[in-house]
Amino acid sequence: MEPKVMIILGSASDFKIAEKATAILEKLGIYYDLRVASAHRTHEKVKKIVTKAAKNGVEVFIGIAGLSAHLPGIIAGITHKPVIGVPVDVKVAGLDALFASVQMPLGAPVATVGIDRGENAAILAAQIIGIDDADVRERLSSFRRDFHSKIAEDEEKLFLQMNGKYYSKISPDSDEQEEVESQNENLEGKETKATTHPGKLREGIIPPQVAVISGSYSDIKVAKKTTMFLDKLNITYDSSVVSPVRSPDKFENFMKRNRDANVFIAISGLSAHVTGAVVAYTEKPVIGVPCSIKMEGIDALLSMVNMPPGVPVATMGVDSGGNAAILAAEMLGIGDSRIKKDLLRFKGNINCKR
Repeated sequence: MEPKVMIILGSASDFKIAEKATAILEKLGIYYDLRVASAHRTHEKVKKIVTKAAKNGVEVFIGIAGLSAHLPGIIAGITHKPVIGVPVDVKVAGLDALFASVQMPLGAPVATVGIDRGENAAILAAQIIGIDDADVRERLSSFRRDFHSKIAEDEEKLFLQMNGKYYSKISPDSDEQEEVESQNENLEGKETKATTHPGKLREGIIPPQVAVISGSYSDIKVAKKTTMFLDKLNITYDSSVVSPVRSPDKFENFMKRNRDANVFIAISGLSAHVTGAVVAYTEKPVIGVPCSIKMEGIDALLSMVNMPPGVPVATMGVDSGGNAAILAAEMLGIGDSRIKKDLLRFKGNINCKR
């Protein structure tokens, strides 16, 4: 079988991070390949690997590198396929690699995950492939349920250690599981109205392909840039400003009405709770855009990208709404030749203007 995922390491010393990714891909039954090539020392080798892999059916690239981690960016400059960057902690806690991976110029987005988070890179790759592959979606959903079971087991073990004089456990509701299952069924089956905003109306594209959610009106400038690029790429979307912290019911309604969207883009400044809330609610790919409200956006960037195992956020650079839209197009373009054509045209125009 031809691989769907190509993992490229900047150095063989990064293999321990790659093993986290390959372990997940093995569990999910996704074929992959792995190569070692340096963006700086073997640039032509990187180019040959990426070009050949893209022609032979690879749908997602994962670049793993530390230090001045330009490898994911070089890959993104060669292909129109989605590129996931995994920064590695070699020096300064991996922040050098993180910034090198995430702060990409317009037209070459890198979906950056947390430092050393090879497992989240693989899960994100599976989410992207799952947009057009129902079998992968099902395996990914089962895998995510295993995380819930593991947390429940850990909780039970913790209960056994609690022996404080004033510890008073509230007995769980016997109907709790039934209520959770009922909520999930309602989420999947309830009919809701979606407000779509297509660049050009495309027949049969219901529901919207992308759901865009901003956490605050202070993020609206970045949100408008994002939707402007989605318009240019003729991608349908639903967009709303809603905080999961201030308006949890409104947030839940937005997620329900967009349950069938293929990609989510979450835009947030400060402590970036929006992205965390979205990934907790959906198994679809989530692209995060940190906004520079305070601290030049570093607070939002760090709280957005360093997600725990199992819930990756494809993080863009600060205020990079345009790259978020382009990354969404790269994801959707895997199975949609029309979007792929528009994407290649759009990227070509960007290069001409430079």
